[in-house]
Amino acid sequence: MSRWLKSGLLSSLVFLAACQQPEPVEEPVDETVEPELVLPDQLQLIPAHWDALRDWQSADPLDGISAFLRSCERWQGWADDRPLNPRAEWAGTVGDWRAACAAAMLAGSDAASRRAALEAAFQPIRITAIAEDETVEPADTGLLTGYYEPFVEVRERADSEFSQPLRRRPDDLVTVDLGRFDETLAGRRLVGRVEGGELVFYRDRDEIERQDRGDVIAWGRPIDVFFLQIQGSGRLVYPDGHQERAAFVAHNGLPYRSIGRELIRRGELERHAASKQGIERWLNANGPEATAELFAVNPRYVFFQTQPLTDPDLGPAGSAGLPLTPMASIAVDTSHHAHGVPIWLTADLPELDTWSGLVVAQDSGGAINGAIRGDFFWGWGSDAERRAGTTRAQASWYVLLPTAVAQRIIDATPPA
Repeated sequence: MSRWLKSGLLSSLVFLAACQQPEPVEEPVDETVEPELVLPDQLQLIPAHWDALRDWQSADPLDGISAFLRSCERWQGWADDRPLNPRAEWAGTVGDWRAACAAAMLAGSDAASRRAALEAAFQPIRITAIAEDETVEPADTGLLTGYYEPFVEVRERADSEFSQPLRRRPDDLVTVDLGRFDETLAGRRLVGRVEGGELVFYRDRDEIERQDRGDVIAWGRPIDVFFLQIQGSGRLVYPDGHQERAAFVAHNGLPYRSIGRELIRRGELERHAASKQGIERWLNANGPEATAELFAVNPRYVFFQTQPLTDPDLGPAGSAGLPLTPMASIAVDTSHHAHGVPIWLTADLPELDTWSGLVVAQDSGGAINGAIRGDFFWGWGSDAERRAGTTRAQASWYVLLPTAVAQRIIDATPPA
């Protein structure tokens, strides 16, 4: 390929990428509506001491260590010089994390020994956010929302109640990994279809339904299927009690539009009532035609694949390709963070007041944007659903980095 042709191709791809969602994996999308704010979006790393971590001395990091070790297992086949994330160079390379993984594996059988093992292998670094615009105040905390894996009742055939299909990925949907053309675009993808030898946008939600694109897996209630698409995965429950997982496999590449914001714009809901529960009440009250019309406002459409539920104690796979751990996995913005990094998180969580614990960055998503923006995985079941629906808190972040990685940050930090 000539240099001119390659340059022109990459320029076109970058332009198209700006029109698409950067993340290929479906994310927990926050339907709760708040006023749009200008927030600081540049990550800032500040060396810290262990005594700065709230409740560290009384906590048991067992679940967080278990989640971290799953990331370590994934890194085993990676080259030592491979970055955890080229867009988050501060996190270092896989080789930088080998010793930390070994230390976590030998962390001991009680809370005190587990904390001691982490203290010997890691160094806490505070995460805050700043902005280029000096009129925007720095932020010490960031928005934390919650998500969960829903149980969704389904049927093998449609009826008046179970009338909404869950669809598999259509054969004509194409995903392009831009990192194959330019390593600086690693992690960015285009989604579309080929028409006349060109890649064009894929069909929107309304067209997919009208043209019956994608084989039907099962039929669910319209409300349940829509929110399953928002969560990105769920457990399908058939009348005989059989369960299987509906896992995200692709979306149509079109932008997500909040139906909560649309109901506020129309004057149908007050801002304080535009939660998942409030939207669901509106849908139930207004019937199937109004439901279909409102759903069509959001052009984004999510396709699924089914997986056997071989271990019901494991969560769905996040975008890092690993099972999520309840209350120990979070979704992050991968333009700022690397998957696999442990984080000491403190936030006021529903029914738990001020909670602190060890979580691991193992998921991501188009609605999770910002240096200190996270989505907390609660698990599955009614408690997880209830808590996820009301999680909206300010959280403080301390990443735990291997000592060598942290030392590079410390050496580059100017004296206070």
